[in-house]
Amino acid sequence: MKDYVAFQNIIKRQYGCPSTHVETIPHTEQFQGKILWQGEVEMFALHGHPQAGRCYIWADWDDNNSEHYTAVLEVPPVDSPRNAVRAAIAAQGKGKQT
Repeated sequence: MKDYVAFQNIIKRQYGCPSTHVETIPHTEQFQGKILWQGEVEMFALHGHPQAGRCYIWADWDDNNSEHYTAVLEVPPVDSPRNAVRAAIAAQGKGKQT
């Protein structure tokens, strides 16, 4: 069994509410045959958040082998792990252009 405490702490810090792990979803995001992201997305139920009932969160490692977490609320248009990953990739792309 995985330890979800780190994820729950990040969700609490970022969104100000407690959470409960719901499930782990493996996902591969591809574009034109190229893998953009591959890993496991953790789905958490949020307790007391004013806008969202769920949060999707995952860990990535950069070139320096440092761990980074990405957390995305389930608010339109995000309604699935796939859309959470796509929204994060789009946000990273916008950040790199500025």
